[in-house]
Amino acid sequence: MKLSQSIHFLSNTESLKKNIDKTILGIRGRQLNEFSELGLPVVPGIILDASITQALHQNDPMPVLLPLLKKMGTVVKKDFDSAENPLLLKLVISSNLVIANYPTLHNFGLAKNTITGFEEKVGKDFASHEVFFLLRGLFSIQLSIAELQADEIKIGVYKDLLNKISGELKKEKCTETGSAVMDAYQQYLPEGFFNTAEDQLKITIQLISTMLSLDPDNENDVALLIQPLVYGNYDKESFSGKFFSRNIVTGEKKLQGMFFQEKFDEVDADGKDINEIKPAYLKQLESIAWQLEDHSKDVREIRFTIEAGKLWLIEQKSVEAKSTIALVHFLLDLHKRGIVDAEYVVKNVKPGQLNEILHPVINTASVKDFQCSKGGIAGAPGAAVGRVYFSADSLIEAQRIARLQSADTRCILCVPASYAGDVKAIEVSTGVLSNEGGYSAHASVVSRQYGKISLVRPDMKIMANKAVIDGVTIKEGDYITLQVPYYGESTVYFGAAELIEPDPKTSGLLDFIALTRSFIQNFHVRANADSPRDAALAISFGAEGIGLCRTEHMFFNEKRINIFREMILAETTEDRIEVLKRLQKVQMEDFYGIFKAMEGREVTIRLLDAPLHEFLPHNEAELEGFIEHLKKAGKKTLSKKALLDEVAVRAEVNPMLGHRGCRIAISYPEIYAMQIRAIFEAAYKLQKEKIETHVEIMVPIIMNFRELKQIAYGKKIEGHAYLGIRALEKEVREKLKAEPIDFKIGTMIELPVAALSAAEIARYAEFFSFGTNDLTQTTLGLSRDDFNNFMPDYTLYDLIDGNPFAVLDPGVRELISIAIERGRLTRPDIKLGLCGEQGARPENIPFCMEAGLHYVSCSSYSVPIALLAIAQAELEKAENEGRKLTPKKVS
Repeated sequence: MKLSQSIHFLSNTESLKKNIDKTILGIRGRQLNEFSELGLPVVPGIILDASITQALHQNDPMPVLLPLLKKMGTVVKKDFDSAENPLLLKLVISSNLVIANYPTLHNFGLAKNTITGFEEKVGKDFASHEVFFLLRGLFSIQLSIAELQADEIKIGVYKDLLNKISGELKKEKCTETGSAVMDAYQQYLPEGFFNTAEDQLKITIQLISTMLSLDPDNENDVALLIQPLVYGNYDKESFSGKFFSRNIVTGEKKLQGMFFQEKFDEVDADGKDINEIKPAYLKQLESIAWQLEDHSKDVREIRFTIEAGKLWLIEQKSVEAKSTIALVHFLLDLHKRGIVDAEYVVKNVKPGQLNEILHPVINTASVKDFQCSKGGIAGAPGAAVGRVYFSADSLIEAQRIARLQSADTRCILCVPASYAGDVKAIEVSTGVLSNEGGYSAHASVVSRQYGKISLVRPDMKIMANKAVIDGVTIKEGDYITLQVPYYGESTVYFGAAELIEPDPKTSGLLDFIALTRSFIQNFHVRANADSPRDAALAISFGAEGIGLCRTEHMFFNEKRINIFREMILAETTEDRIEVLKRLQKVQMEDFYGIFKAMEGREVTIRLLDAPLHEFLPHNEAELEGFIEHLKKAGKKTLSKKALLDEVAVRAEVNPMLGHRGCRIAISYPEIYAMQIRAIFEAAYKLQKEKIETHVEIMVPIIMNFRELKQIAYGKKIEGHAYLGIRALEKEVREKLKAEPIDFKIGTMIELPVAALSAAEIARYAEFFSFGTNDLTQTTLGLSRDDFNNFMPDYTLYDLIDGNPFAVLDPGVRELISIAIERGRLTRPDIKLGLCGEQGARPENIPFCMEAGLHYVSCSSYSVPIALLAIAQAELEKAENEGRKLTPKKVS
C-alpha cells in the first residue's frame, strides 16, 4: 500500500488534482477542497482518504504525515511537537453521511513536551480544559471500540471516565495543571500517549482506524481530515466569531452576528456586533461571506477565528432558520446581478413559505423567556399578538375603548367555533383561536380571506370569560401570541411578543410575484374578495380578477346588520321590499367600489348564499341592539321573548343543506332582485365614467337546471311572474338609458348532483365555478366544521389520505372532471374556475390545470402562493417535455 498517494494536502493556495475521486474524501473533505479551490482563507488540512483509513492501524502514516505537518505549520506559523509554539490539531472523521455519530477530536499535539508552551499562550486554566477536551474525544473512540468488541468491562470503564470528564468540563476553573491531568489519566491510555505529539497522533490515528475497521456499518467511505487549531484568545489581536452573510430576518445585505475579542469561542463571552470589528477584518469577512453566497447560491452561517491578526475561515453552512423575506431578497439580489436566472429564483421558494412574507413574523429574541404551548391545527398561517376576548361583541367593545384611550387595539377572538355573526370581529382582530373545526372551518376560511391568523386547539377548554391551554389559564384581556407556520408546529405564547411587520414593497414580494407571473401561460389566479380594499390588495398581489365575491359578508357590517334583520323578519313582501330598497343603495356602492378597483377585470359575484337565520340575533347583546334599532327607526318593536320565538321559527336543523343560496331566491325573489339591480346600477354608473366592467353573476347551490333557468330567465305561471336576471338587467339598463355591457350568468357547482347534470345546467350557465368546500362536504358526507373531532383516528389507521378540505379528494376530482367534460359537450366555450379554499393549495394546482380549468380563486393573501405553484407546475411541465420556458414580460 502506497500511503503517499492517498494522503492529500490542501490550503487556500493548494487544492486537489481534478482527477482525484472526491467520493473518498467524505463530506468535510470535499467541503475543504471546495473552499480551497475558491482561494478562501481556510485552515489548511491533510486528508487521509477512505481507501486507507481502515488499514492505518496496521500501517504507520507518520513518515508521510510529518513533512505535511511541517508544511501546515509554516502556513499557520506554528510547529508540530514544538515546546515553544506548538501546533495543535483537530481530527475530523469525514463520512459521506450528512449526520454521523463520530466524536469531536480536538487538541491533539498537547503532550508533556508542548503543554508549557501552550500555557504561555492561553493561560494554565484554558490549557487544562483543552487537555480534558482531548481526553473526552479519545475516550469516546475507545468506548466505540469496546462496544464494537462487546467488551463490557471496558465499556463500563470508559463510560465512567467520560462522566467524570464531563463534570470537570463544567467547572469554571480547573484545579490541576494540564501536566497533572495527563499524569492522572495516562493509566487508561496506550503507553507513552503523552510523551510526544508525534506518538500521540500516531496512536490516535491507529485507534480511529481500528474503530472504522470493526464497524460493520462502515462502507469503506470514511476519510480522516487533520487540521490545525487556531485560537481567538492568543493575544489582543485575536478574535473568534460567528455571523450570517446577511440579516436572516429582513434579508438586508449586511453581516449579522457577533465577535469576541481574546476569546476561544462565544461560550460565556460578551460579544459585540460583527460590524463593529476593525474595518480591515470586516472588509475581509464581507468579501468571504458574499463570495460564499454567490458560490453556494444560499445564505451562509460562518464561523471564523483571527489568531494574532491572521483571519481563518473555520466553518460555514447553510442557514435553515432564515426567513422567507431574507430568502426572497437574497434570490432577487442574485438575479439582479446575473448570478442566477429567473427560473432559479422561482423554483427555489416553496409556495407555502410565502405565507410568512405576507404576515408579521415573531422576533424570536422577544419570546425566549415566555411560557408557551405547542400543537394545534393551522387554520391561517402567520403570527398575531393581541388581548383575548371570548365573543365578537366583547372584542369590538374592548377595541372601541382602546381607541378612545389611545391604547393597544390588537385583539384575538377566542371562541369554540366562529359563525357568520363573528365575521365583524374577525375582520378587526389580529387572529382567531378556536377549538372546533380545522383548516376549512369557518374561522379558518374567513381568517385567510381577511389576512388574519387562525389556530385551532382542540385541547383548549373555554369557560365563560376564560380558557385553559396546557394547564395555563387565559383570562379576558390577557395577551397571547399565536405563531402558526405553514410548515411545522404551531405555538401559543402566553404574553405579547415583538412582531416584525412585513411590507410587500420592501420585502421584495412584488418583484418576486412579477418574476413568478412571467412563467404563467394560460392559467391564472383570481381572488376571493368582498370589498374595494380586498380587490385592490388582490391586484397588488397579482390577481387577474375576482373569482368569488361573497355578498353575505357585506351585510354583517354593524351599520347594516340590523337593517338586514329587519328585512328577514318583515311580515309582508311589501314590507320586505321597502327594507330592501334601503339595502340596495349600499349594495350598489359596494359593487361600484369593487368594479372600479378591479379596473375592467372580471368580477364574479355570488348572490346571497348563507341561510337567513345566520343573520338573526344570537346573544343578549345582539337582541338588545336589534330592539334598540327598531325603536330608533320607529318600527314595531318586539319583546325579547317574541324576538327569540321569531328566531327559533326560522332555525334549521341542517342549515348547510337547507334554505340557502338559490333556494332563498325561489322563496324570496325580491332579495336576489335587489342584488341584481344593485350590480347593474353600479356597472352602468361606471359606464358613464368610461370605466369598463366584466360582470359574472354566480347563482349558488344549484341542484338542477330548472332552478338556474328560472333565476336567469324568469318564469310565468298563472297569476304570477318571476323576474329573472336578464329581465332585471334590461329594466335597469332602460331606466338608466345605458348601452348593454358584457356580463355572464353562471353557477357554483358544489353538489354532486350538479356535477353529474352539468350538461343540462350548461345550457343556461355561461361559466362554472367549483365550490370545493361544499362539494367535498356533500361528496364525502363530512362536515368541514366537525370532521377534525374524529379525523385523527382515521389518519391513524390510514383510512383517508390527509385532509380532504385542503387537498382535493380523488372522488371530488372525478366529479370535477365529469362536470367539465359534460359541461363542454353542451357549451364548448364555457368558462371554468375553482373558488374553494383548495384552490390556493399547491398540491391541487397541477390537477386544476390538467383538468382544463381556466383559473383558481383564493383569498387575496393566498394569491401569491397560487401563482408560484402555477409557475412551478409550468416549469416542471416544460422540463418534462424537454423544452425551456422563456419568461414573458409582465405589465
